[in-house]
Amino acid sequence: MKKITMVLYFVGQSIFAQNINDTIAIGEVSILDNRLNTPLSKENRNIYVIDKAEINKLPVRTIQEVLQYAAGVDLRQRGPFGSQADISLDGGSFEQTLILLNGIKIMDHQTAHNALNLPIPLEAVEKIEIIRGPAARVYGNNSLTGVINVVTRKPTKTGIYAHTYLGTNFEKDTEDTGDTFINRGIHLGANFAKEKHQHQIFASHDWGNGYRYNTAFENNKLYYQGNFEFNDKNSLIASYGYVKNGFGANGFYAAPGDKNSKEIVETTLATLQSKHQLADRWSLAPRLSYRYNFDDYRYFKNNLNSARSKHYSNSISGEINSTYQLNKGQIGLGAEYRNEQINSTSIKNHTRNNVGFYAEYKTDLTSKLNVNVGTYVNYNSQYGWKAFPGIDASYTVTTNLKLVANAGTSQRIPSFTDLYLDQRPGNIGNPAIESEKAFQTEFGFKYNKRSFSFNGYYFYRSITDFIDWVRLTTNEPWQANNFGDLKTNGFNTKVAYQFNLGNKQLLKVSASYSYLDPKFENVDDKYNSKYKIESLKHQFINTLDYQLGKTTISLANRYNTRQSYKSYWITDLRINHNFKNNLNIYLDAQNIFNTTYNEAGAIPLPSRWLTFGIKFNGI
Repeated sequence: MKKITMVLYFVGQSIFAQNINDTIAIGEVSILDNRLNTPLSKENRNIYVIDKAEINKLPVRTIQEVLQYAAGVDLRQRGPFGSQADISLDGGSFEQTLILLNGIKIMDHQTAHNALNLPIPLEAVEKIEIIRGPAARVYGNNSLTGVINVVTRKPTKTGIYAHTYLGTNFEKDTEDTGDTFINRGIHLGANFAKEKHQHQIFASHDWGNGYRYNTAFENNKLYYQGNFEFNDKNSLIASYGYVKNGFGANGFYAAPGDKNSKEIVETTLATLQSKHQLADRWSLAPRLSYRYNFDDYRYFKNNLNSARSKHYSNSISGEINSTYQLNKGQIGLGAEYRNEQINSTSIKNHTRNNVGFYAEYKTDLTSKLNVNVGTYVNYNSQYGWKAFPGIDASYTVTTNLKLVANAGTSQRIPSFTDLYLDQRPGNIGNPAIESEKAFQTEFGFKYNKRSFSFNGYYFYRSITDFIDWVRLTTNEPWQANNFGDLKTNGFNTKVAYQFNLGNKQLLKVSASYSYLDPKFENVDDKYNSKYKIESLKHQFINTLDYQLGKTTISLANRYNTRQSYKSYWITDLRINHNFKNNLNIYLDAQNIFNTTYNEAGAIPLPSRWLTFGIKFNGI
């Protein structure tokens, strides 16, 4: 993959250096498509990138927490501190966003509740790419509302990493032990870097006794990645990850009866991907991945012989992508295969296969007009053949201003939980439901000039056969159904400015706003719905980053209004100091003003939380 070094004035991306000029420099940035690796400056889609420098300034320790500050992302936490969170983009459901790791699909065919159970420690992350809108043309099934791609770092030097922290809200567990609520963790890592091969390994342990009754958690992760450059035309990346996450699930799925429930989720992930330059114009990129997931849900955590669900799921995927450079433009072709299996006490045994074929063409029609058109053709053993075309284009008005537009389609194959779950009296699946289909069109602009950047987009999206969990009365179980069609008009914008205050002082200010106007059609109003009324209506995110020499102070504000819930404002703070010997100390204050709020169901999230941490970063 060729990377293009460039200086971009892109919202939300900055690297504070010792000597600052009047630009926002973010070094090498490219978006990892399946076939066409496109520089960010050439992209025709609504894309937001959170890079390593920005991650380091946020008051976060997990990927889930980082995504709270991403424009258009709706992170609905049941268990905080990385226990469990549902994620959606621009008003979709948590099943409609596709997660990638270095471009490889990380789908959980049991349920997307486990999609973010990733074995990746935050220190291994180089950047997070968020691509909004239906993207089957590029990424295949389940990219109904967008894609989130976690890109890991490539080691550049040999060294070690250590991080430990302790946090508390100073409140006591008055319903149980009487102990003060705390969380703590230790993260260790090491790099071994040579010219032709680089290796990194990370291990972490995070523990907490919760923030209210039965919310204790323990999260253990192990991750290895090896990069191998055989020569200038052939390379390989191999990775292995394991995570075991156990947590009290008070109120997660069947409140109030599940007050004493517990869940344990184990995930193993192994990937291989290589790149080969077969000729001057022709490149090839095969990928293989295996994912194993074990989900043990205990409705009564102290009685393992009653109301316990155990799910064992496996998936193996392979794909091959190629790019051919023409005299005018590029052609991308690809094919993929995925086998999904589950063995479950409440879903039973099921297997299905998925085959997909990609084709796309990108070219500059003029010196200012770029167009990318293509399609994805899919065969699923349950739902047959479908085709999903798409197109995007951009027009460069001036050096600083670009207009972009795109239209795309996608599909979401129902999960095995949607189809076959039998977890009475709480939830039951429906094997007769159809797959969800989406069409979206979007247009907007990007403006970048020196230390200032500004962009704005409008979109319209139609999702047909929207899958929701519904029931007529509270005495009935929730059941999956195609619950009408969801039409959404949306608008989002982001602005950023960086001030050079002199005397080694910098101030970066950014703000984003998203507005959603969803409307359901062809629904039966007599049914109660689990998810259709949960999406955000207004979302405002603001960050202020002040740097004085080696000390940074970052203030992050989030304002959310849900369709059927009160508005709430959350303010978080990180103060960080870097010492010359690679040692950092930081103090985080989350939810400073002690706001009471929920993100999923009726589950209250933590009150004000303070964390002190120490990092040694020699990698």
